[in-house]
Order: sequence, then C-alpha cells, then structure tokens
Amino acid sequence: MSNRGLLANEVALLFRRRRTWAMLLALGAVPVLIAVAVRLTSGPPSGRGPAFLDRVAGNGLFVAITGLLVCIPLFLPLTVAVVSGDTIAGEAGTGTLRYLLTAPVSRPRLLLVKFTVAALFALAATAMVALCGLGIGALLFPTGPVTLLSGTTISAPAAVLRVGLVALYVAVSLLGLTMLGLFVSTLTDVPVGAMAAIAVLSVTAQILGQLPQLDWLHPWLFTHHWLGFADLLRDPIRWSEFGQNALLQGGYLLVFGALAYGRFASKDVLS
Repeated sequence: MSNRGLLANEVALLFRRRRTWAMLLALGAVPVLIAVAVRLTSGPPSGRGPAFLDRVAGNGLFVAITGLLVCIPLFLPLTVAVVSGDTIAGEAGTGTLRYLLTAPVSRPRLLLVKFTVAALFALAATAMVALCGLGIGALLFPTGPVTLLSGTTISAPAAVLRVGLVALYVAVSLLGLTMLGLFVSTLTDVPVGAMAAIAVLSVTAQILGQLPQLDWLHPWLFTHHWLGFADLLRDPIRWSEFGQNALLQGGYLLVFGALAYGRFASKDVLS
C-alpha cells in the first residue's frame, strides 16, 4: 500500500467514527454557548470572565477568539489526548496492529501516518471552534472593523484572517502534545489508559506552569506558549512568540518522535 493510500485510509477511518464527530461537535458548541449566554444577558462587566469576552457583544468576530481561549486549557487537549492515545494502543488492543504491519507497512511509516492523522485532527478541532465562533458571532452580533490590541483598526475580512492565524497558532501548540500522545500510545495496549495519561500530563504541565518556584522549568513545558497568541492581534504582527512556540513544539516532535520510534521498533505485536 502506498503512503498516500495508507494515509487516506487512516483519515477516512478517523472521520467515519461517531466519537470523532461527537468530539468535534462538542468543541463547536463551546463558542455557541458563549455567544448565546452573552446574547441573552447584558454581557459580563468589563474585566470579568475570559479575555475578549467583554468585546463579544460589540463585535461577533470576538466569539471565535474567546472560544479558542476557553478551549485551549482543557477541551482541545482532552480531544487530542483521545485521538493520539488511540493511535497505536487502539490498534494493539483490537489486534489489528499485526495485520497493518504485514500489509506490508514498515513501523516508521505507520508511526508517521498515525501522527499525521492525529495532527490533522488537532487542526480540524481548532478549525471547528474558530468556524463555529465566526458563524454564531455573525448570526447573533454585529460584525465590522476590529480594533486590535495595539489600537489599530482593521477591516472585518482582515480580522477574519487574524482569527485564522490564531487558530493556526493553537493547532501548532497542540503538536507537541500530539507526539507525546503517540509515544505514550506505544507503551500500552490499553487505549483508555493512554488517553488518561496524556490528559493528566496536559493538566500537570499547565499546573507546573503556574508555579513561580519553577520558573526555570516553564520554558521547557509544551504548554508554555499556549496562550501566547496576543501578538497576532497587534499591528504590525509580532512573530517572535509564534516562532518560539513552533520551535518548542518542534523539539517535542523530535524527542518524543525518536522515543516513540525506539519503543515501537522493538514492540511485540504478535502477543
């Protein structure tokens, strides 16, 4: 089977599952609930609630950004944990892993395809939040020029492009967790255990990132730059935070990708 054929089969398998669409719809419901709550009330007092929430009633484009901000700490990592934890452990648990490897499919190739599919899900999950936020925001609130954090006002189409950049930033932020999930998935044949472990690691990293006593550790945590997309909402855009985040996630890809290969290369798939 060619690389393209294997990847297409794995993507189709993922997006045919009801669980996948249930998670995507649940993520899409987050900005919808935020918009409806603000629409049915007078809106939160300034300075309370998530960042940008007090701007939603004035411009519906902020629903998407607020939705992404709310989903980053828990909901997005949780869904990524479910998908990445199931990559190898799910196949091993159901006994299909040995058949995949006799297709013939080499182990490095299978790992690469599994990671690619999990990364595509992270991108789809982030896009779902952003698109649902844009849609419900335009439906319930006025949309128009947006005033950025730097005080510059940009047109609505340009603001939509900024939302897309924020969504891309969030998707990149999840790549380290995705590869970490792939590695954990090679350690067990129980997918639920892998999913739980990855979710716990995500929460733990965020807790450690809040402890000032561990300042030396913070730059090494894969969650360190998760909320650093504010520079994309300035004029001109400052790319330094995006670059640092991409570099950090790339480091996790290399380290845990190597560990995943080392573990999977010696994994017994016949027992």
